[in-house]
Parts: sequence; structure tokens; C-alpha cells
Amino acid sequence: MNAEKVKNRNSEPGMVVLATLILGAAVANLNLSVANVALPSIGLAFNASQVQINMVAVGFSLGLASSVLWFGALGDHHGRKMMLILGTIISIPASLLAGFAPTVNMLVLARIIGGLAAGMAFPTTLAIITALWSGPKRTRSIALWSGIGAAIAALGPLLSGYLLISRPWGSVFLITLPLALLTLVMAIKFIPSHVNETKNPVDNVGGIMSLILIGTLIMAINFAPVPSIRTLVLVLIILAAVVGFLFIKHQRGIPNPLYDLKVAGRRIFWVAASAGIIVFGSLMGALYIGQQFLQNVLGYSTFDAGLSIIPSAILMILVAPQSAKFVESRGSRFTLLAGYLFCLLGFLTMLLLWKEGIPYWKVGLAYALIGIGVGLAGTPASHSLTGSVPVKRVGMASGTADLQRDFGGAIMTSIFGTLLTAGYASAFASKINNVPQQISAGVEATLQKSFASASTLAQQYPQYSDQIIAGAKSSFLVGDRWAYLAGIIAILVGAALVFYKFPNMEEEKKLLSHYYEEDTKTENVRKK
Repeated sequence: MNAEKVKNRNSEPGMVVLATLILGAAVANLNLSVANVALPSIGLAFNASQVQINMVAVGFSLGLASSVLWFGALGDHHGRKMMLILGTIISIPASLLAGFAPTVNMLVLARIIGGLAAGMAFPTTLAIITALWSGPKRTRSIALWSGIGAAIAALGPLLSGYLLISRPWGSVFLITLPLALLTLVMAIKFIPSHVNETKNPVDNVGGIMSLILIGTLIMAINFAPVPSIRTLVLVLIILAAVVGFLFIKHQRGIPNPLYDLKVAGRRIFWVAASAGIIVFGSLMGALYIGQQFLQNVLGYSTFDAGLSIIPSAILMILVAPQSAKFVESRGSRFTLLAGYLFCLLGFLTMLLLWKEGIPYWKVGLAYALIGIGVGLAGTPASHSLTGSVPVKRVGMASGTADLQRDFGGAIMTSIFGTLLTAGYASAFASKINNVPQQISAGVEATLQKSFASASTLAQQYPQYSDQIIAGAKSSFLVGDRWAYLAGIIAILVGAALVFYKFPNMEEEKKLLSHYYEEDTKTENVRKK
């Protein structure tokens, strides 16, 4: 079955296919964010350190980001429908393992396995959209896929918060089970089996290298604040650097690379990829830090903390169709920059207005601004990738689009978490040094470990509870301000990159036309 035949079908099956693909992406998008609102509860349940809490939050992104390129290429060759079904099947036991994990380390492992399952399914969804639709229909489909996907990720905390009112923390990881089962049935019934798949062999060596490269880099960032494992962090950084060098050398030396560096070097492609990493990373980082701030500092219930995300989710859905129109009428550069502006305003609101005792409107304003920003920037970030590659390489493009979300989310969450950990520990250490009475080394270490550990200690020493909680709140605010400042810097760097390097609308059209002609000639030569 080729793309042209599929496009000539009536609109109803087409919409069912698109709905199935959006639903499949929703399984991954929800799993990315459901843990955020439960992090304080998980920290208390396991007396976890801030680093362990960070790993629970980032574990799913780690597995997904490290595998999407390889698994996307496997889908291009062996069948995208098969990869979607296989990933959806594996996500079911992974969610069950996370929901009933007996230890925090087992929970982290379950999250990573779930991420690997999403690495099979998630890139397939965008690859199939790219193969089935073209022109404005593709732009609108990607806009819906991007906007609804980001909104579902933002709604994850709301669903988690509602469950946590009356159920234990593990229930949040079971939310996606009905969606996964529904996706499985619909994918089997409605998704075409083979659409513009390639016969070229898969670069499995490159796939393994990409998995190691991204995985070790994310772990190194997360473990960086722990003084006792600095040697491990150094080893991980060296390993990532060596594997990265070998990966580039390998990709340049084989006829069918996993990641075509020639295509990746196209200006529209690499600038859009970089821009998307920052935009989607900012969203996930804001949700990660924000949920802890709302519960730890403002004292929100889990449901109220989840409910606070609503402005972001609604605006992402409303803005996404407008983003598609802007891409068609004003070009990707204009739309990306507009999105960056709103993301910047959102982070400035968090940095300047988010303090202890603030009213909700200051919380809602920040999330609303970020929702508009991601809604605007998400479509051009994904559309530019898929539009600048040959159809045989849509797995690479969709894998990169997924990396924008997953690698961006993992990196920004890791950086934010590292800064939060370091800022919190440093601020609390300073407070302890100013206390006149002697504090034991064990108590001092517990206070600096995480907000959850400080809360547990406060329960053990009720006579000092108010002082401990007050110190933990003010220390947390120091750490989260470090994180918001890092987000602002990242957004400014991304905006400058788009402004100076991304082509304007006329040049963008010329470049895309040139890429298409170049790819068509190359394909014809190969056939001869």
C-alpha cells in the first residue's frame, strides 16, 4: 500500500488513523509526566534522596531518548506498525512494575523499561503521519499530534493528583494501561502495515552507540551533585565523549548510516532540532520543578497541584492549530520565535513571582505563558524536521522530533534537578552553619538530602518541626531559582540560534524545494 492510495481514501478512515497515532503518542506523553506530581509522595515513601527523585522523574525520558533513533530506524526497515504494536505491548508490564515497585531503584528501572517501550512506539507515530500525508494536511496533522501530545503531557499531573487523593503513589503509573490497551486494538485494526518503508539495512552498531551515548550523558548530569560518586560521573562523561566520537566516525564511514549526518547538517533540520530540544525541554523542566514547588512550598494538595497545569494544557490545544496556520502563512522562523517569546515570559514569571505564599494567579500565569509558547513552537519544530528529509528517512526525522521532547525533557529535567539539588543542599548547609547548637553529622546529611527527607525528620522531632520545614522551604526556593535562571539562559540561546540561523519564509521554501530535488535525484541514481 503506498501513500497515494491511502490519501485517496475517504476522510473518515484518515481521521481514525490520525486519532490512533495521537492516542499511541498519548501513552508515551502521559508516562513522561505522570510521575511529577507524585515525586513528593515517592520521596516520603522511600525516604529517597533528591538524586533518586530526579532519576524517577527522568528515567522514562532516559529510556525513550536513548532508543528513539535506533528503534525509529528499525521501524523504517522492518515495519512501523509492528514497532508501534510491540512498544505498546511492552509498556503494559512496565507500567505494572512501576506501579507496584517495592524499592525506589526498582521504580527507576521500571521507568527506564517503559521509556524503551515508548522508544519503539513513539517515533512510529510521527513517521506514519509523515508517510501518509503531505502539504498543508501534513502540517495540520503534525499540529494536532504535537499540540494534543504536549497537552496530554501537561494533563498528566492533574490525573495523578486526583488519584493521589485516595490512592497510593503507585496508582499514577497505572493511568496509561487503558490507553495502551485501546491503542493496541486500534493500531492492529486501522494502521496500514507498510507505507514507504526502506529496504536498506539497519545500522545496529550505530543504534547501540546512540543508546550508550545519550544514556550515559543523561546519567552523568543527574549524578553530578553526589560527591561520593564523582569518579563514576567522570567515567560516564569520558565514555559519552568517546562513544560520541566513534558514533560520528562510524556514521561517516558506512553507506546506510543510522543518522545521516549529511541530512542532519541541513540548516532547516539542525536548527529546528536544537530549537525543539530547548522548547520541549523547558516544558518538561517547568512541570518537574513546578510540581515540587507547589506541594513543598505552597502546600498544595496533589490534586490542586495537578489542577494548576490546566491553563497550559488548554492553551497548547487551542494554539496548535493557529501555529499550523502561522507556519503556512508566515513561515517556521516567525512561529518559532513567537513561541520562544512566550516561553521566556513564562520562565521570567516563575523566577520573579514564584515565592512562598503567592496566590494561584501567579502560578496559572506562568503555566499559561509556557503553554502558549510550546503550542506555537511545537509545530514548526517538528514540521521542519520531517519536511527537510526524504520519505525514506522519516524514521530519522521522527526520531529526532521525539528527541526534541525526550532528550530535551531529560536534559532540561536533569539540569534543573541537578541545580535544584545543589542549590537546596548549599542553602541548607549555610543555615546549619548559622545555628548555634551542635547538629550531628547524620541529621545534617538528612536535612541536605532532599525536602522529603527534611519533612520526615520534622515528623521525628516535632519540637523542631516548624524550623525544619521553614528551612527546607527557603532552601528549596534557592534551588528552584537556580533552575529557572538556567531555563531562561537556554531559551535566550535557542531564540538567538533561530533568529540568526533559521531561514526566513522565502528562503525556507527554496531550501525545502532544493532538498526535495536533491533527494529525488539521489533516489533515482540508487534505483539505476
